[in-house]
Amino acid sequence: MRNPDSHKGENGKVAIIGGSRHIHGAPIFSALAAEASGVDLVFLCIPVSHENVAKNASLNFQVHQFKGEELSREDTGYILQMLAIMDSCVIGPGLSRGAECLSSLEQIIRGAPCPLVLDATALQPDSLALLQGKIAVLTPHLGELERMGIAHGDIGEAAKRHGVTIHVKGPVDSIASPDGTVQEIAGGNAGLTVGGTGDALAGLIAGLIAQKMSPAEACALATTVIKSCGDRLCEEKGFTYTTRDVIEQIPYVLHECLDTKNVSS
Repeated sequence: MRNPDSHKGENGKVAIIGGSRHIHGAPIFSALAAEASGVDLVFLCIPVSHENVAKNASLNFQVHQFKGEELSREDTGYILQMLAIMDSCVIGPGLSRGAECLSSLEQIIRGAPCPLVLDATALQPDSLALLQGKIAVLTPHLGELERMGIAHGDIGEAAKRHGVTIHVKGPVDSIASPDGTVQEIAGGNAGLTVGGTGDALAGLIAGLIAQKMSPAEACALATTVIKSCGDRLCEEKGFTYTTRDVIEQIPYVLHECLDTKNVSS
């Protein structure tokens, strides 16, 4: 429940770090979904060439540029300073896989003081080792889970060993909590395979964490909301809906889900 006497920024500040020369939409989808979760402030760290499209996506975004078209070591200092005042951060959507980007990514993950949601390029074989002692969610699909060297049946053990939450995306999502328990959430439809829905999921998870929800609870609610948005849109548009359509539905479906949760509790 939001404190009626709260001030701007007290109901969640989320940062998004992503984008590369040829991928501009992924971090913006994450930022829009975080905004749709109800947080007060959203900060975007993106390539220089993406500044205008990001600003046009929302008047509320605070947009910060990389020094160039890819994340580099020159960016790590100011990003880490920014993360010191964030309530959560999504790292990875749309980032390149070049050597300098991956090295810079490692520095940021290792030094970040706020809860993290790692997606896409941030999901590397050594990612779990960088997260010891941190509050973190990893959101791989099956291919990214394989790249990390984790079998699907071992996600509970891996989550417990490293003290993180692992959210494996699919027709049935599997969410492994830091205590090793795994819950599965079905739903949605094949329209959710459209590009960007995973980025939106990461942003929504980060937004809920920024509003004081536990990582596993945030994952469960976020995927329930995204799947429900997809079902609602499929009735109206078939499989031709887009990720932007999904994000526009988030506030309404989230409100319904939270109302149902409050009634049942």
